[in-house]
Amino acid sequence: MSLATGGVLRVDVLAPHTFRVRLCAAGTFEESSLVRYGVVHTDFSLAEEIGVEESEDAFTIRTSEAILTLQKADGQMTLTRAGGTILTRDAVAPWSDSVRGFGAEFTLTGDEKLYGLGDVTRDHIQKRGFRAMMWVCNVQSYVPIPYVMSTRGWALFLNTTWRHFFDLGATQPDRLCFWGKQGELDYFLFVGEDFAALLDHYTDVVGKPHLLPLWGYTLTFVSNQQADAREMLDDCLNFRRENIPCDIIGLEPGWMETYYDYTIEKKWHPERFYIPYWAPIGPQTFLGAAQRLGFKTSLWLCCDYDLSFEAERRVGTAGYQPPEEKTQHADDFELDYHQHTPVMMDTLTKPTESWFEHLKPFMDQGVSAFKLDGARQVNEHPDRKWGNGMDDEEMHNLYPTLLNQQMHVGFKEHTGRRPMLYSSGGYVGIQQFSATWAGDTGGGPKPLVSMLNHGFSGHSNVSCDMDVFTPAGIHFGFLQTWSQVCSWAYWRHPWLLGETLSPIFKFYARLRYRLLPYIYTMAHIAARTGFPVMRAMSLVYPDDARSDTLIHQYMLGDAFLVTAFTNEVHLPAGMWIDYWTGEWYEGPQDMAVEVPPDRGGPLFIKAGSIVPMWPDMDYVGQKPVEMLELHVYPPLQGTCDFTLYEDDGESFAYLEGALAETSMTCTSTQNECMLTIYPRTGCYECMPSQRAYHVVLHHQHKPVYVWLNEHIIAQEGWVYDVMTQSIELKVAEDEMPAVIRMCWE
Repeated sequence: MSLATGGVLRVDVLAPHTFRVRLCAAGTFEESSLVRYGVVHTDFSLAEEIGVEESEDAFTIRTSEAILTLQKADGQMTLTRAGGTILTRDAVAPWSDSVRGFGAEFTLTGDEKLYGLGDVTRDHIQKRGFRAMMWVCNVQSYVPIPYVMSTRGWALFLNTTWRHFFDLGATQPDRLCFWGKQGELDYFLFVGEDFAALLDHYTDVVGKPHLLPLWGYTLTFVSNQQADAREMLDDCLNFRRENIPCDIIGLEPGWMETYYDYTIEKKWHPERFYIPYWAPIGPQTFLGAAQRLGFKTSLWLCCDYDLSFEAERRVGTAGYQPPEEKTQHADDFELDYHQHTPVMMDTLTKPTESWFEHLKPFMDQGVSAFKLDGARQVNEHPDRKWGNGMDDEEMHNLYPTLLNQQMHVGFKEHTGRRPMLYSSGGYVGIQQFSATWAGDTGGGPKPLVSMLNHGFSGHSNVSCDMDVFTPAGIHFGFLQTWSQVCSWAYWRHPWLLGETLSPIFKFYARLRYRLLPYIYTMAHIAARTGFPVMRAMSLVYPDDARSDTLIHQYMLGDAFLVTAFTNEVHLPAGMWIDYWTGEWYEGPQDMAVEVPPDRGGPLFIKAGSIVPMWPDMDYVGQKPVEMLELHVYPPLQGTCDFTLYEDDGESFAYLEGALAETSMTCTSTQNECMLTIYPRTGCYECMPSQRAYHVVLHHQHKPVYVWLNEHIIAQEGWVYDVMTQSIELKVAEDEMPAVIRMCWE
């Protein structure tokens, strides 16, 4: 549509709830780099007929879920639900030209609240009244995401990598504004009934969260940067001797012959990590020894390579060729001066060789994971002309996404397995490729807020460096999507924590491993829907007036309410059980919790939850899981359900249907409770042939009768534990559903 004010406006209807809006002065509409490089997806198959109406002044596009009206004169739009409710509209005409750059302004209602933008603030989660520069920056803004969603049921994603800005009612309280000095106007609008629907639609465009290998959701321990192979193996041995479960052992930059080696010539340090040249691969290496102890090895990497050559090759541009002040930010918990210096012209890149190619020999030797430090991927490169022709103003935000994308694709192509990558830097699409951790910001309250903000932006696999020197830090560190301890230049080894903290660390580590089937199921849900494992209270309880202020508590999946760094907790409406004491409480209410001395913070579980647990083990795969413990917290009235997802934990076969699902329901009335466990459906390689359940149903009173499939179970077949207020019995899987019924009259 050519506008009277100049320029051409284009609208693509990708789905009944998703529109793409572009404004271009010349009407050429060159594709954005995010689409060009396969990060943003626009190849939707629209299943319904779209209605287009033209009047004297406007075009109106109608779908089954939304109406988009566009003024012919200046391109101003109005977004409306199919039922007629106006969601938002342009406050002024949008602009996009070589003089002003691009921008748009949308109206906000008085009660409207906004969330998103990724990791741009660590103080709050509600963004109305907030202004931000969207620019990857060490510590200050590791992963900015230009996505905002509203409590009114609409969301916006700005499709650009150029430096740009958001003003969410900071300057003008009734305006959402965004603009950039370079580039063209290109944004997506989404309509949804709630945050879950909006995240689902948004991640259809920018990619669903990557499902890590099962062992990626365990504990990662990164050894001291001065460690050698012997000390690394001692760390492995000490985990096993102390009976502290751990799956990943990581090495910091000291593993390399040249510290902070950015080249593709890097080698093992010849003294600290000596590998005989006559036997570089095999069980005789220190990597083989770690594997025999059940450990995967992770390597720290830094990258300043020009990744745009490989990006161009990947999209089919054959033979593509190229046309110091150090500052500290207030949140820089552990200052790393390497990451505060602008980087000049490229002297490292071999245009015909991909970055990942030089990592294959290390993987062939047994390396299983990579830590992608902020090193140089978050730095500015003021005078660099990148190989794809971009200046740094356009390439800077894109760079960390390309790094993680190429690492992910290279890993997958070389091994056929799901990658375990974790990065501190990122931008749009990061959730498709890698996990992240909160960088050099420690493991306290501010990283917590950062991680919750990621959840509002479609990114689920988040973590931070665990603070092991306080019970609160350990509590928070293990109750995350994935957990890690980074010793770096310090001594954060759990067996060096002393008589008080070491047992607390061990308890939480073992609890986390027992919760792996629950956490992994929540990760499967995130990979299917974009709804994160760690969920801010506003994401789950948007109608609770207290939610926006609750930056020290969150939901871990559907069932657990975690409070960190405070003993004050807000319980939303419903019934909640103190996980440490078993006491039941009714919300909504605010309360001060008395936490046991050997725990690090409050932990509650929502009534109406079913939580599967593994037996104790030291690492994933140590023993087959033929018996699952099912902890059932029935609703006072009504029905709850849970579906357990299981797969081989390593491959991508689950995407082709190689997984098992086990459905469970629990129905309660005043005097009766009925739990139904359905047989597993589906299968995957090495799936246990038999499955039994140790059912633990939490109830404040001992039942009079217990039935299994309508047959009364004798008293010796079940037990009621007064201390834990739970009924326990064992059930074997059968071809028919197992129905357990309990009666209290």
